[in-house]
Amino acid sequence: MGSIFRSEAMALCQLFLSSEAAYNCVSELGEIGLVQFRDLNPDVNAFQRKFVHEVRRCDEMERQLRYLEKEMLKDNLPIVDTGENPEAPQPREMVDLEATFEKLENELREVNGNAETLKKNSLELTELKHVLQITQIFFDERDSEPNTSITQNLLPAEEGKGPVQLGFVAGVTRRERMPMFERMLWRVCRGNVFVRQSEIHEPLEDPVTGEAVHKVVFLIFFQGEQLKNKVKKICDGCRATTYPCPESKQDRQEMGQGVKGRLDDLSVVLNQTTDHRHRVLAAAAKHLRTWFIKVRKIKAIYHTLNMLNLDVTNKCLIAECWVPCSDLGVIQDGLRKGTEKSGSSVQPILNCMQTTMMPPTFHRTNKFTSGFQALVDSYGVASYREINPALYTTTTFPFLFAVMFGDAGHGMIMLLFAAWMVIREKALIAAKMKGEIWNIFFGGRYILLLMGLFSIYTGFIYNDVFSKSTNIFGSAFHMGNNVTLANLTVLEEYTLDPGLDDEYDQKPYPFGYDPMWQIAVNKIAFQNSYKMKISIIIGVVHMIFGVLLSVVNHVFFKNWLSLVFEFIPQIIFLIGLFGYLCIMVFHKWIHYGCGEAFDVEHGSSCAPSVLITFINMVLLKTDEPPENCSLWMYKGQYTVQVVLLLLCVICVPLMLIPKPLILNSRHKANMRARNFQSVVESEMGEPSGPHHKEEEEFEFSEVFIEQAIHTIEYVLGSVSHTASYLRLWALSLAHGQLSEVLWSMVMRIGLAQSSIVGSIILYLIFAAWAVLTISILVLMEGLSAFLHTLRLHWVEFQSKFYKGEGYAFQPLTFKHIINGEEEEA
Repeated sequence: MGSIFRSEAMALCQLFLSSEAAYNCVSELGEIGLVQFRDLNPDVNAFQRKFVHEVRRCDEMERQLRYLEKEMLKDNLPIVDTGENPEAPQPREMVDLEATFEKLENELREVNGNAETLKKNSLELTELKHVLQITQIFFDERDSEPNTSITQNLLPAEEGKGPVQLGFVAGVTRRERMPMFERMLWRVCRGNVFVRQSEIHEPLEDPVTGEAVHKVVFLIFFQGEQLKNKVKKICDGCRATTYPCPESKQDRQEMGQGVKGRLDDLSVVLNQTTDHRHRVLAAAAKHLRTWFIKVRKIKAIYHTLNMLNLDVTNKCLIAECWVPCSDLGVIQDGLRKGTEKSGSSVQPILNCMQTTMMPPTFHRTNKFTSGFQALVDSYGVASYREINPALYTTTTFPFLFAVMFGDAGHGMIMLLFAAWMVIREKALIAAKMKGEIWNIFFGGRYILLLMGLFSIYTGFIYNDVFSKSTNIFGSAFHMGNNVTLANLTVLEEYTLDPGLDDEYDQKPYPFGYDPMWQIAVNKIAFQNSYKMKISIIIGVVHMIFGVLLSVVNHVFFKNWLSLVFEFIPQIIFLIGLFGYLCIMVFHKWIHYGCGEAFDVEHGSSCAPSVLITFINMVLLKTDEPPENCSLWMYKGQYTVQVVLLLLCVICVPLMLIPKPLILNSRHKANMRARNFQSVVESEMGEPSGPHHKEEEEFEFSEVFIEQAIHTIEYVLGSVSHTASYLRLWALSLAHGQLSEVLWSMVMRIGLAQSSIVGSIILYLIFAAWAVLTISILVLMEGLSAFLHTLRLHWVEFQSKFYKGEGYAFQPLTFKHIINGEEEEA
């Protein structure tokens, strides 16, 4: 509880480690995760530090492991996660790890290279097989004799001459390149070539990328050597592969049989290569996660050792680190264990140092409080030992959210989703689901759970469940002609007036709203009055609580000046104005009413407006009251209001003037004391210490301006912050109206159907209504209410006592490595 109430007490320690024990000691501290090392070499380049070679070796091992992981993902091999947390290997074991990873990488690269070569050969033979088959189809009819050229008789013979002899080129190209290839042939050869093509039906695998590629077999006929050279150059330029194709049928058949035999042999060798690759990767997959953890732990240790200083003998490493005071014993045990593991006889020395540096802020959290702490830290990390708002946010945050999101049905949806994440959290963590939005939801699952619970509570207070009301306690209203809630039809409209004895029982409803208000014409007017006033009351109580929390900071830091001249004027100002406003609201609710118990002077029709009364109080005005009504709510009201106003006016200069003057007086007294001490030391011949030169400068003008800004901000902020809490009323009203509009415009259409077809229509309409409810009313409206609640806490609440000028405690820890995260220690 102490850690969540305010940050842990921290100590700056100096640590002396022997060179042979330093690695193991830092390793043990990383497992504990409670030591933040300071960089004692900030001006030294990262490439000039002592252990940069070891860090580079770790980088190389990480690269090799990432290569193995990439190859496993290609084969869809699962990486085994046994949940094991291996210790950081000893430095001498790095050589074995490097040898293992290098052997695996080289073997895998060799296997991949062989497989790629085999696939290229297989692809070429497959393409040649298709070229031979398609060529045979093209010229089967013209090869009537075994040794007849396939190019004979393709063109008519000229008179007195034999048949024209044509040459041809056969090859394969990608299907998408064929149109461009044909146009190029036509233009360059001027139409003197004849092209035949046929698509290969099954796609072929690219040996480099592994993609399926559609290809086309082509035959190009031409006459003469000149065209032959042009055709070959065009084929090379268009990246078309050409293959030798015999002219005779017998030669083609013999070549086809040879290609088939070679393909069969290649298939056997390729399958054996693939099986060997799979076996190598499967064996490595069992240890990959463990290897990653070991390498990253080694790398984190050497990164930390690079932050340490070497003494003049190079036998001792000196470190400075922040340690929680309550964990000094645990740290000592870890250092002792690391020394024993290294076999060193020199024990480490841990000394606490006096320092003027601000320590880091460290809050111990668990899975419940971590989400709320993250909300607070997003605004600013608490100053050292400053009171932590996260403790109170665990209650106030879900409550203020629920005031704006008051619907029991929508709250139930939120609660069920959060409960599913809470119940299944171990399985969901083990699944390591990725995605920024999912991580946000899962990280705030306990916040979501409480927001759902509080929303259900406020939903029953508002008597609002999916824009409908529940009839648990009946109704205190009884309309004319014996109309009650039980026999009321939705087609009737009623204006409710609690002031009429014959229509209202004049008794408070047991819990929440009377359900009759849900169908009343004046429902909005009634709810506006209630929600607006209750929002102001909640806001003022929330702000007063924030001002009261500042007392805890002032007392803890013994800042009595701020306690007297900041807290006391602030609380008087806030209660004198807005606290009094809330008291008048309660007084009006209790003192003014309807029925026989109240006389005419104190009836609801004569109740003064709280807002007008408050404005008149500030302006010292007195308006004329209505006829037969009193101007004041109670006797002596004017005197009380004048006294409160005078107190509030006096509080402003009290916040502004005394503190800077007293600080200036203290500074002058300290300067006179130091000057006197310097004179005494000079007469005695003792030199003054260097601390005289390092004294912090004091500028009265700067202090006064800062105090003036703080005073103006608080006075004006009290007004604007109080008005800001009206968002509780505005968003609650908007959420209720959106829910009602969605019901009346969507769901009511389906409920109005009575036929069999109507049941199908109702099913579809209910699906549409459910989707819109979850997407708009739960997600979008929920996000809007969440952001407004966040603003109320950051600005209106935390500004009263919280500075948030600290920096987070970032210890050396291996926890993120075990969880599979990528951040460096």
